[in-house]
Amino acid sequence: MEIIKQDTFDAKIANGVVLVDFFADWCGPCKMIAPELEKLVPVYAGRASIYKVNVDSDPSLAQRYGISSIPNLCLFKNGKLINQVVGWQAPAALKQLIDGGLK
Repeated sequence: MEIIKQDTFDAKIANGVVLVDFFADWCGPCKMIAPELEKLVPVYAGRASIYKVNVDSDPSLAQRYGISSIPNLCLFKNGKLINQVVGWQAPAALKQLIDGGLK
């Protein structure tokens, strides 16, 4: 799963459905959710994209979306934030989140 930074963020979320995982290397729940998200990358290939943003490397992006707790999953559709969930999510909930954007 690709980690995106400030300079490419807007271009990456501009088109289609994009799930962005705001995380930090020291965050336990972030480490737990990462493999679940990784499994979804091939499932949604061609329909939705999944990226990560390190809040320690890009704090301005976290601030832009009011992120104070991680993991924080932001779902974008054509550049617009349409849903946001905080904390570890079960695999079924992750699918439901992305599927909601695809409708």
